[in-house]
Amino acid sequence: MRNLQVTIDPNSGFCFGVVYAIQMAEDLLAEQGYLYCLGDIVHNDVEVERLQQRGLRIIDHAQLRELRGEAVLIRAHGEPPSTYQIALQNNLTLIDASCPVVLKLQNRIKSSYDKDEPIYIYGKHGHAEVMGLLGQTNNKAVVFESMEELFQRELPQKITLYSQTTKSTNNFYNIKDKLEQQGYEVDANDTICRQVSNRDKDLRKFAAQFDKIVFVSGTKSSNGKVLYQVCKDTNPDTYFVSKVEELQPAWFADGDTIGICGATSTPMWLMEQVRDALLGEKV
Repeated sequence: MRNLQVTIDPNSGFCFGVVYAIQMAEDLLAEQGYLYCLGDIVHNDVEVERLQQRGLRIIDHAQLRELRGEAVLIRAHGEPPSTYQIALQNNLTLIDASCPVVLKLQNRIKSSYDKDEPIYIYGKHGHAEVMGLLGQTNNKAVVFESMEELFQRELPQKITLYSQTTKSTNNFYNIKDKLEQQGYEVDANDTICRQVSNRDKDLRKFAAQFDKIVFVSGTKSSNGKVLYQVCKDTNPDTYFVSKVEELQPAWFADGDTIGICGATSTPMWLMEQVRDALLGEKV
């Protein structure tokens, strides 16, 4: 027996936006037995599989255009205006579980676009939330993932800067400062979700307390990638898993203290499974 001491971070797990979307889905599944959802309801494969077993039907935008007279869940990431137009044309009922933080950001970007401001969005290309934001600008805003990418293009003297809600606050302000140092006028709109950005600070404290950290997240989660790196920078003995089966016995030694934490898209039940596997020596 290796006598591992395992603790789950009480601040990890679903953010309120994901909790809201999943609760809506579960209520409707219990009521009608099936429900269409536009895209993965959360960027965590095992949680998606759990809900699919209960009747959730994941569709893409091409399938949405073919659907008629059904109810469709809009997940927390939000959607562009074109999705709502398709719903009207196809007699679809949209159950809108867009995160309030995302909706507020969409409205602010739309307001900037209506004023013809040059909009730059710090975010991940192709991410569901970012596609919804781009839709507010008729796809005319510029999305960039790094300083290097941003400076590869010719920039206007005045820039209206936004961010995907799950990006690093530090990175956002570093981008703002770098632009201003180079003489650009920046209207910086800090639209990063504080439930996510505060988790950054909390995780640093959590990760420093243990010999090893197991970070649990879906591989598609942008937030997961950011928070995993936060843990890794704080505690080099941090390991990434998306499911229990990925735990490696060689990572752990007798008497290790182990902290388990996760992304805002990681269900608590999955972190509990990881804990039980470690305590039960099933690795």
